[in-house]
Amino acid sequence: MAQAGTQAVERIREDILRGEWEPGTRLQPVALAARLGTSSTVVREALARLAGDGLVTAQPNRGFFIRELDIRELEDLTELRCVTEELAARLAVERGDVVWESEVMAVHHQLARIPRRSAEDPDHVDPAWQKAHKAFHLKLLEASACRPMLKLASDLSDATELYRCWAAPHVEPGSRDVEGEHRDILAAALARDAVELARLLRAHYEATVRVVLDSGIALPRSAD
Repeated sequence: MAQAGTQAVERIREDILRGEWEPGTRLQPVALAARLGTSSTVVREALARLAGDGLVTAQPNRGFFIRELDIRELEDLTELRCVTEELAARLAVERGDVVWESEVMAVHHQLARIPRRSAEDPDHVDPAWQKAHKAFHLKLLEASACRPMLKLASDLSDATELYRCWAAPHVEPGSRDVEGEHRDILAAALARDAVELARLLRAHYEATVRVVLDSGIALPRSAD
C-alpha cells in the first residue's frame, strides 16, 4: 500500500480505537477523504484493509460500517486471544534473551508513566495509553519470533480494544487495578514462568469481558 494509503489506515484506525464513532455507524469515504486531506479512493482502500483487520465491516452495496457490539463475538475473540498468546508467551519465554527482558521492562515503564484517562477527558481511555498498552503486550510476545502469531495477536488486540473504548464511559476508572495486573504480568515474564504468564494474561483479558458486561452497554448471551 502506498504511503497515503498507509497513513489513511493508521489515522482511521486511531479514530476507531479512540471511540470516535458509535457501533454500527456508516463510514462515508467522501467525508473521510475531506477530513484526512486525501482521495476517496485511498479511503476506500484503507477501509477495505481495516475490514480485513476486523475493525470495520463491509456490506455489499451498502458500504463500510463500524462493527456492532456483540458479546458472543467478544467472548470468542477473547478465547482465541488467550489461546494464541499462551503459545506465543511460552515461545517468548523460551527464546527471549536479556535484550528482550530489557525492552519489556522499558515498554512497561512507559506504560506505567501514562495515565489511563486524562484529566481533560476522564470518560475515555487516553490514546497515548492505548498505544503504550498494546506495545507492552506485543513486546511480551515479540521474542517468540513467530510473525503470523504476532500479527494475529495484534489484530485481536485491536478488535477487543473496541469494546474497552465503548465500555469506558460507563465504568468507574478505579473499579479495576489494571496497573497491578500489568506489574504481575511483567514479573511472570521476567521470571520466565510461562504457565503463570499465560494464567495472568487470560485473567487480564477475561476481566475486560466482565468490564463490558458490568458496564451495562450489552447483555450477556443467553444460554443455547
